[in-house]
This record gives sequence, C-alpha cells and structure tokens, in this order.
Amino acid sequence: MAFRSGQLFAPADFKNEENYIEMQRMRYAAIASLAIVKKRDANISVPSMVKSVEVAMNLAKEGSDNPWVLWVDDKPNNNIYEREALSSIGVSFILAETTEYALEVLEDRKFAAIISDMDRPDSNRAGYILLDTIRERGDTTPLFFYARGGWKPQYQLETLKHRGQGCTNDGQKLFEMITGTVFGGVSTNNRLAA
Repeated sequence: MAFRSGQLFAPADFKNEENYIEMQRMRYAAIASLAIVKKRDANISVPSMVKSVEVAMNLAKEGSDNPWVLWVDDKPNNNIYEREALSSIGVSFILAETTEYALEVLEDRKFAAIISDMDRPDSNRAGYILLDTIRERGDTTPLFFYARGGWKPQYQLETLKHRGQGCTNDGQKLFEMITGTVFGGVSTNNRLAA
C-alpha cells in the first residue's frame, strides 16, 4: 500500500488518477458538509448528512458539469461552510452583496440557481425584491432563500407567493435543494423546508 495525502491507498488506486481525484472529492464533500452540521446545528444526525452527501455525489456524477450559482448576501462570510460544502462537489459561485449587483450579473449570464438572504441594509424584503424583479424580466432561474439568523415561519408562504423554489434556515436542507436542482434537474416546486 502507498501513503498519499493523509490516506492509505492500494496500488490499484494509482492505475487511474481519476480514482484518486474522485476519492478526494468525496472526502472533501463529506468533511465540508459535516462541518456545516457541526457548526450550524448539533441536532442533525451524521448518518442523515452522510446520506445527503452520497446522494449529491451521485447526482453530480450524472448531472451537468460545473454549475454556477449566484449567491446574494450582504454578509457572504456567514455562508463560508455552506459554499465550501457545495464547492467540494463541483458547484461554482459568484457572490453579490447587493440586489443591484445581482441584477447586473443576471443580465450578463445564466445560472443553475440563485441563493439569496432575506434582509439586506437597503430593505428587510430585499430577497423578495430580487425575486420579483427577475420574475418580471422573465427569468425562471430557481431561487432559494437561505435565512439562518432571522428566520420567520411566514417566509415559506411568501416564497411561494413570489414564485421562489425553496426556503430554509438549515444548511443541510439548502445543500439538498441546491444539489437536487443543479445536478439532478429535480423539480423544485413546493420544496420549502423549515
């Protein structure tokens, strides 16, 4: 056996470098995803999170390559673990700290999904303003709200009213909704989660 990057591998693992890369990618996805669990919510079960990562990895293998997600949040450092978990399985991000910048970016490129917070300094309904504006433009990009700190139950109903696809304050649920959408082409209608 050979020693590589902190892990033991059999000689057969080196016959195909893709095996090593895939093993590392899965390892980092699991680590990053479990970091969300540990950091955000100690009540989430590790087996449940591992299952989410396994499903996401399988979807990533079968789905589109290198999907891009626009993440709109005036405090992007609050979502580092979540982005790392999604990045580890191939999701790339463009970050926008304002609704205005997000709308500019959306004029120039397409995304597999959009994640937005609810409140920003310009408005406590900035997420809905963003969603309404892009829908008025005819943009049907799936949009998910992720509001950890200021979560309110009425966000779920309002998300549907404004034609959004999902709403959660749970990192694992966000991971599942985004990976199901960008890799699996999963229908996101009524995929709201508490």
